[in-house]
Amino acid sequence: MKLKLDKGLSLVAVGVMGVLQAAQAAPVYEIKNLDEIYSQEDGAELIGTLQGTRSGYGMAVNANAESLGVAKGKKKLSTSEDDDGVIDIEDGIAPEEQITFSINEPILANNFTFTADENNAAKPWLPEFDSVNGTTPPGDTDETQPDTINSVDAYFYGFNDAGVKVGSMTAEEQTAPYTGDTEDQEFWYYREFEERGFVKTADDTEIQIVPPLTEYVKDDTTVNIGGYSVAAKVNANGLITGYAGTELSKNSKERIDSCIADDKYPIDVCIQSLQFPYDVYGNSYIIYQVRGYVWQLNAGEIAATELPLGLTPSSDSSYIYRAQGLGLNDAGVVVGRSHVYRRGNKDKLAYDASYWTKNTSGEYEYNWVEMIDDRFESIAYDINDSGILVGSYKQYLEGYIRDKFFYYDINTPDTEIVTPNDFYNSTSDLSSRPKDINNAGQVVGYIETTHDKEKPRPKAGFLFDKNTDEFNNLNKLLTCESKGFEKVDDKWQRRKVSVEDGSGAILSYNEDLLVVEANGINEDGVIVGTVFVRKPQYKFDEDGNLVIENGKPVFEVNGYGDPLTSYLPRSVVLQTNGVEATDEWLNANNCVDDNEEPEDYERKGAASFAWLFALPLLWLRRRYK
Repeated sequence: MKLKLDKGLSLVAVGVMGVLQAAQAAPVYEIKNLDEIYSQEDGAELIGTLQGTRSGYGMAVNANAESLGVAKGKKKLSTSEDDDGVIDIEDGIAPEEQITFSINEPILANNFTFTADENNAAKPWLPEFDSVNGTTPPGDTDETQPDTINSVDAYFYGFNDAGVKVGSMTAEEQTAPYTGDTEDQEFWYYREFEERGFVKTADDTEIQIVPPLTEYVKDDTTVNIGGYSVAAKVNANGLITGYAGTELSKNSKERIDSCIADDKYPIDVCIQSLQFPYDVYGNSYIIYQVRGYVWQLNAGEIAATELPLGLTPSSDSSYIYRAQGLGLNDAGVVVGRSHVYRRGNKDKLAYDASYWTKNTSGEYEYNWVEMIDDRFESIAYDINDSGILVGSYKQYLEGYIRDKFFYYDINTPDTEIVTPNDFYNSTSDLSSRPKDINNAGQVVGYIETTHDKEKPRPKAGFLFDKNTDEFNNLNKLLTCESKGFEKVDDKWQRRKVSVEDGSGAILSYNEDLLVVEANGINEDGVIVGTVFVRKPQYKFDEDGNLVIENGKPVFEVNGYGDPLTSYLPRSVVLQTNGVEATDEWLNANNCVDDNEEPEDYERKGAASFAWLFALPLLWLRRRYK
């Protein structure tokens, strides 16, 4: 049963009707890459991200049981007693480096790419660093050796079964002789571009996706502005979709004109000061008109095609119009979003879910995914080979703006979008977004899990099966062992963790794993995403160095003197184990408790869930400028 909120049914009415539905059995999943995450053995690895980084995120998985991921946040590993900084604290939370961007200081990277493979000889699904644009492993960084310090930020977003990977990256750092007044400063620091799409083939050949606009001309002066492009996904035929900047905004041109006229800085350095992101969303003072694109990879060459915008701007318009290609299927149908005048009404400009198909002449045509006016913005993330598109829209539900997951069949364009029922066999006010759909009609994404009205809501990964209309919290489908439980005297209980710090204090707490987003699913139902893992926090001094006693770090404590724990994001791989989550299985695996606050958990030693509210931060971080 699928219900549409705009047909006049209240949430209460929908909920009453929904309870009459019969439950379907969903597959049972196991976490395959975190077996030793709580091991206390010497040399044990906290897998799920790269060595030397704080956070790991699973982004995509292909048919060959290979996955892509992104590691974020260099860890502070230097100590107050050892300037070599050799103490790593895999058993706890290390603050990530606070990366600030300045033309007066060397540029430090904070985002790194990795792959993981089920058939890895060392350990299945172990993240392995995968260099982009000359980056070096973040765990090998040595401040005394400049060649090991990364200045390139890189992101993987998608790949195909042939091992072709796509994403975006920055240029590497360049320097110009310093001409200012600060003593002891030798150089200005800048990059040629701040975001550019790339393709990396299975033989490690890298090809930049150069945007259509990389230079700006003012009178007789031509300056490099780098341009802007992102490669979001690639299909089996080597067709890539994404988006690129095609023209500068009026204000951006005026800012660059000021750089040309000002002799305080070299022009490249002045432009760099405008290109550095000024907020956590990656926004800068250089703004582009953005258009969706497809690029065909063929024998090491890239052929670009701009996708039509959903409207025709007036010749004197100064408005910034955007479109993005975010997903595609093997037939070459592209999905994403574009500015459009709804139903041709110029008073109803919206940034809406769209798809592009080829006509009989082989040219791409724009198609709007129709929205009622109460849904004031929408986006499409992916489409499978059957033409089922998945996306989300924004709408006021119970007085608050929420995102709601929908799907749409492009083969029947006259039909409406479908908003699936979620946890309560109803269309609730829980925000949800899909990220991927496979050809079996399985959809993964994230959904909120609480109904707080005034507070940020924590999230969980979901699995939706279009064929059965079954919507599940992935954490409910995990085996007890994958949730951090063990069986004692025929009863399930959480495994205990004990950690000793340098002062001799011992912290004991329950194992705690929570899948908070799912970003990719392959045809076999293997899912990749992000899991939160509960770990202790350690103390750092005012200079940002670990506080060490007796060769070990010391716990961070709250005002009562109780050690604190927090949650680390880690790339996670979920695989089915051939069992279905029937009523019988659920009864036999009755290990459900409140992952957010175990029974023996005292709030005075609070565990921080701040990251829960920020997810899915990686996917949005640099995409939507």
